[in-house]
Amino acid sequence: MLRRLKNISHSLYRIWFYMLVTIPILLFSPLLLLTTLSERTYNQFYWLARNIWAKTILFGMGCPPKIQWDQKLMRDKGYMLVANHSSMLDIMLMLYVSKNPFVFVGKQELAKIPVFGFFYKRVCILVDRSDPKSRSAVYRRVKRRLEKGLSICIFPEGGIPEERIVLDKFKDGAFRMAIIYNIPIVPMTFLDCKKRFPWKFFSGSPGKLRVKVHSFVETGILGTEDSGTIKKEIRKVLLGTLLDDNQKKAL
Repeated sequence: MLRRLKNISHSLYRIWFYMLVTIPILLFSPLLLLTTLSERTYNQFYWLARNIWAKTILFGMGCPPKIQWDQKLMRDKGYMLVANHSSMLDIMLMLYVSKNPFVFVGKQELAKIPVFGFFYKRVCILVDRSDPKSRSAVYRRVKRRLEKGLSICIFPEGGIPEERIVLDKFKDGAFRMAIIYNIPIVPMTFLDCKKRFPWKFFSGSPGKLRVKVHSFVETGILGTEDSGTIKKEIRKVLLGTLLDDNQKKAL
C-alpha cells in the first residue's frame, strides 16, 4: 500500500513537471514566436526562457537553485558553459545560472518532443553526431553566435547516462570549440538534479538544486592538440566534486 502511494505521488510529480514545461510555452507562444523569427531577437527570447519558463519550472517543482561561484561570469563576454548531465532539469538550471544569453548545442532528436521541440529547433544548434557534415556545420553556426556576443552551452557527456553512472566520458566538441574560438570554459557541477528528477519514472522529490561553478579555464594559449588534456582535467574536477558530495551524504 505504501509503495503504491509513493508511486502515485511520483507519477503526479512527473505530470506536474510536464504541465509546468508545457503551459508557459502555450501561454506565451505568440511572444516566443515573435522572438524566434530572427537571430536579432534572440536576447529577448532568452529573457523569456530564463525568467518565465525556467524559473516557473524550478520553483514550481519546489527545487530552488543554490549557486556557489568560484568565479563570476562577466557581462557581454562569450563563454563555453559545460556541466554534467543527469536530468531534464539540467536545461532549466543552466538557464537560471547564466544571466548571459547562451545557445545550447544539442541532439537533433530533442526536436521531436511535442511543443518543446518546436521552439528547441528554432533557437538551438542541432547536431547529428553520426553525420560528419552536421558536425562540421555546428562549428560555423557556433562562430556566428559567438560573433553576436552570445555564449555556448554543451553537456559534454552527449546525453543523460545510465542511473548507475556518476559521470560519463566526455566528448571532445565543447573543448575543441572553446580553443578554436578562444573563449573561456566554465565548468559547473550540478549536484542534485539526478536526485530531484531522475530518468527513472517512479522517483524524484522537491528540494534545493546546488550548483558549483568552478574556476574558468582560459584557452588563449592552447592549441587544438590540448583539447583532450583539458577535457580530462575538467572531467576530473566535476567527478571529484560529485564523489566528494556523495561521500559526505553517506557519512
